[in-house]
Amino acid sequence: MTETFQNNKKILLGLSGGVDSAVSAVLLKEAGYQVDTVYIECWNEPGCRAEEDRKDALAIALQLDLPFQVLDFKTAYKEKVMGYFLSEYKSGKTPNPDVMCNKIIKFGLFYDWALENGYDSIATGHYAATDGEHLLIPKDIHKDQTYFLYEVNKEQIPKIIFPLQDLMKQEVRQLAIEKNIPVANKKDSVGICFVGDINVPNFLRENLGENPGNIIDKKGNILGRHKGLWFHTIGQRHGFSYDKKLYSKLNPDIDKGDIPALYVIEKKQKTNELVIGLQENTLQNSFIIEDIHLINFIKQEILQAKNLSVRIRNTGKRVPCSISTNNKKDGLITVNLSKKINGVASGQSAVFYLEKNNQVFCVGGGIIL
Repeated sequence: MTETFQNNKKILLGLSGGVDSAVSAVLLKEAGYQVDTVYIECWNEPGCRAEEDRKDALAIALQLDLPFQVLDFKTAYKEKVMGYFLSEYKSGKTPNPDVMCNKIIKFGLFYDWALENGYDSIATGHYAATDGEHLLIPKDIHKDQTYFLYEVNKEQIPKIIFPLQDLMKQEVRQLAIEKNIPVANKKDSVGICFVGDINVPNFLRENLGENPGNIIDKKGNILGRHKGLWFHTIGQRHGFSYDKKLYSKLNPDIDKGDIPALYVIEKKQKTNELVIGLQENTLQNSFIIEDIHLINFIKQEILQAKNLSVRIRNTGKRVPCSISTNNKKDGLITVNLSKKINGVASGQSAVFYLEKNNQVFCVGGGIIL
């Protein structure tokens, strides 16, 4: 734990039932903080593991002798996170529910509840870092979760603690083993925040149904049928089928026995058409974003920044970039990349980073148009 947080005494920790938040509880308690824990319940539908996670969270709290309670945010999560998730897919975009979950639930309702109930700070098991003023990339750059946290506000940063910011994942696991934490070897959660590793196509089918349409190439030739644009995203290579014989006939210069992989390159919402093409057709070196949110930097500073980079997905590498105001509409920003990248999908988040004084700051981000 860094000295930055030593003045914060009463901490409310989100205990998810996983190893990361469990070790966070250990570190906070050993650092001398007064630690209370909560399990945030947001989704308890068939197929999710909320029951198991809540039991694990309680077991951790009991072992560490920490106060424990459950906060029920299911209504807000269903309306504001899953509602957003489904409406974005229905409109042809690719949403980012984990970003919305952090904004609405963890650093929204949970954060507000903690401060309203007398806590000095909240803590979570995210792999992220702060210096008390800025959001920073943690020591374990491979587990870095700042992409999902770019919507936090500068006023919140001094009251947020990330106990794992100076630890590698393997160190977290080892600490859990040494402290005999019951979830020391529990697998990391995957999938959608609070929901888990659900089958997204099935979930979309259950909630949105199907809306069949044509699969076409860039020239408009019909190659097959899709079951709904919401089952696909830009840059996707699998999950659709097309008439390979027809594609070969339309492209006689291609070796019949070696048809290249095709990707989703566009979703035409008005005509309900899915456009597929070569991977090179998915590459682009610029895009436009809206709703830019900056944590603790002013827009002019970012416009002039020399060491700026961007991520368009959590697992993606940071790509050097520059940004400029877009004249088409107030509030739009053009992002110019140092190289072409694939899979730039409307609805996803573009998150910016600034290298300064040997540190990497997460400065904020926006939504890709």
